[in-house]
Amino acid sequence: MFANYLIGLREGLEASLVVCILIAYLVKTGRRDKLPPVWTGVGTAVLLSMAFGAVLQFGSSQLSFEAQEALGGSLSIISVGLVTWMVFWMRRTARHLKSELQGKLDAALAMGTGALVATAFLAVGREGLETALFIWTAVQATEDGYNPIVGAALGLLTAAFLGWLFYRGALKINLAKFFTWTGAMLVVVAAGVLAYGVHDLQEAGWLPGLHNLAFDISSTIPKDSWYGTLLKGVFNFQPDPTVFQIVVWLAYLAPTLAFFFGLLGGPAKPTAPKPTGTTGSTGTTEARPTA
Repeated sequence: MFANYLIGLREGLEASLVVCILIAYLVKTGRRDKLPPVWTGVGTAVLLSMAFGAVLQFGSSQLSFEAQEALGGSLSIISVGLVTWMVFWMRRTARHLKSELQGKLDAALAMGTGALVATAFLAVGREGLETALFIWTAVQATEDGYNPIVGAALGLLTAAFLGWLFYRGALKINLAKFFTWTGAMLVVVAAGVLAYGVHDLQEAGWLPGLHNLAFDISSTIPKDSWYGTLLKGVFNFQPDPTVFQIVVWLAYLAPTLAFFFGLLGGPAKPTAPKPTGTTGSTGTTEARPTA
């Protein structure tokens, strides 16, 4: 549940910051009459994300076992790619996120209501579709359709509440550190999802080595034990992984974390988004009342 809570919190907070920036800019510039199109775009993006998740869940259930494993494995790998891109994108563009969104909003205001709806929809829809895909793959990995969804829902609700506190100026948080450490934890979670996706493709017959196990500690950490379930839910831990899974897990996790923390020429200093306030030397962002 924790891993899915983290996914919902991280992705939801990014979407909340985007909404805060859009709304605060309209309020500050005296264009409150343009708020309904923004909310229309946001609501449409949320509904589309939910529909996308439902299609994945109910559509895949009609497939054969091999087709389900092939679909699940392929989407797991795609979701890992999207999440990895999102984590690095936030580090690279967070400093300019506010000015970028305000520039797009000005252009949309000049073009009319439809463009305003589209701007809000695209800004939030990307996060929503990524979240739906990653949560679906996490649900498939844990083989538990209840707890992962509850965890993700709690994360999204927390993100929405934090976004509201930002907007009202009631919350002060070091966003630079938040996005750095949650990003690193998401990379660890993504590594587990990637390994699970490889196992799915092995079961579908798309990849070899299904019965070539790296180790088997099922007797020490049973899959149905509380600690086995906990490790599975948080890290997608598998007590009997194949050699291929271990190789892929290490090949993804080690260089990705090293680059993320600037050890392989990546950005050494994370930057923090500034939704409605100013950022000091500590990278702490404090939202200010806008209404």
